Amino acid sequence: MLSDLNFTQLSFLCLAGFILGLSKSGIKGISIIIVAILVFVFGAKTSTGILLPMLIVGDIFAVIYYHRHAQWKYMWKLLPAMVVGVVLGTWVGDIVPEEVFRKSMAGIILLSLIMMIWWENRASKRVPDSAAFGGVMGLTAGFTTMVGNLAGSFANLYFLAMKLPKNAFIGTTAWLFLIINVFKVPFHIFSWETINLDSIWVSLVSVPFIFIGLFSGVKILKRVNEKHFRNFIFLATGVGAILIFFT
Repeated sequence: MLSDLNFTQLSFLCLAGFILGLSKSGIKGISIIIVAILVFVFGAKTSTGILLPMLIVGDIFAVIYYHRHAQWKYMWKLLPAMVVGVVLGTWVGDIVPEEVFRKSMAGIILLSLIMMIWWENRASKRVPDSAAFGGVMGLTAGFTTMVGNLAGSFANLYFLAMKLPKNAFIGTTAWLFLIINVFKVPFHIFSWETINLDSIWVSLVSVPFIFIGLFSGVKILKRVNEKHFRNFIFLATGVGAILIFFT
């Protein structure tokens, strides 16, 4: 697979790795565009297996840096429902054709995007904190992370409801995403067969650019208006999701 990629495809792969690094450095809400980029390059289902190892690399960095701030009691309330969501997402991915899978990913991207924009612009930031809310968010996060590697929007809403301090929020989500992403690996290998030696080599190409993004993100945050940058990413992601749907 790696030898079949042309310069343009490799460039987009490296760009996706760089953006992933930026997102793990603290620029929130931009990782959603990575999914759109990789779908264009590799196709809907195949791209999920290429992105997963990339995410795990970023998760490991986040855990190393923020692990001491994790609040495990909150994470365990969300994790069981996420596991169920992953299994459900695996089953759905097994039975739907590629075209339906691709359009479903486009829908999930748009839904996540709308959800983030709505959250940023609503007057009240108060969200429910009941057990039922946690279960719904966990199930939805698990399903979307399996189908599109897009659990962030839904998991983040739950932890915001728990009113976690900034570092505790980052540390808890870092551990949660690492655990759930590692849990997804066997499903990609044995059920979907989207992770294999060829796909791992493709994922490894992006690793240096993930680290470049990680270290660049800190400097970019100091020089670029984060709100304007995020708005640009939201716009580009929305356009990308629409193109994915109609491609």
